[in-house]
Amino acid sequence: MALRQIREVGDNLLRKKSRPVEVVDDKIRQLMDDMYETMKNADDGIGIAAPQVGVLKRVIVIDLGEEGDGHVYKLVNPVIIKQKGEQVCREGCLSVPGVTGDVIRPKEVVVEALDENGKPIKIKAKDLFAICLSHEIDHLDGVLFIDKATEIFEDDENTEEEKK
Repeated sequence: MALRQIREVGDNLLRKKSRPVEVVDDKIRQLMDDMYETMKNADDGIGIAAPQVGVLKRVIVIDLGEEGDGHVYKLVNPVIIKQKGEQVCREGCLSVPGVTGDVIRPKEVVVEALDENGKPIKIKAKDLFAICLSHEIDHLDGVLFIDKATEIFEDDENTEEEKK
């Protein structure tokens, strides 16, 4: 595994749409491992998308830590196929340091994707997990949380829930 540089707001690559992954191979698995290591090394993030490390592929990694089920989700070509309800959450992002914002997200989502072995999976998520999936999938379409925020805060001391 290797640490990769996290792209920050202002980098045009963050605004581009990512390409679908054709084959989940060792190169993609290495990317996911590197993304996980990079995320864990950077302010205890709980999610990261490939564009944040300079790769325009539809790949995300999520680890909710103590807030989650203990599983690290490494997802390829994730798509939200269903959503329900709404919630407002104060979000932050590894690519937008020192800033948080209130964002309206679905309360529950259903996501279809491929796992790190290329097998199709369906994930039902709610609350923080639904927020994180929505946030990271937005990255794959060149959308940052600040584009959706109803209010923006300059904030140097983010809480665990705010770091995505």
